[in-house]
Amino acid sequence: MIYLVAIICPPLALLFKGKIFQAILNGVLWGISAILFVLSLGFLGGLTFPIWIVTIIWAILTVRGANEQERHQEIVDAIKSNK
Repeated sequence: MIYLVAIICPPLALLFKGKIFQAILNGVLWGISAILFVLSLGFLGGLTFPIWIVTIIWAILTVRGANEQERHQEIVDAIKSNK
């Protein structure tokens, strides 16, 4: 479900995972992309799709990394509790 949020609104997915600084930077890029899409400023209008794709890929990779980190921490905690 978080991956769907990352596709629809990448900064929100990063906020859900606690990556506040990355969410702010991603939000700035996402906002620039949205503004350029709405305004379609000549040749700058062609930059909207690549910027939007970059923000989505960034969010998906960050969410995936956070999920893996949580999984690894659970394994470490389980090993420590068995000692």
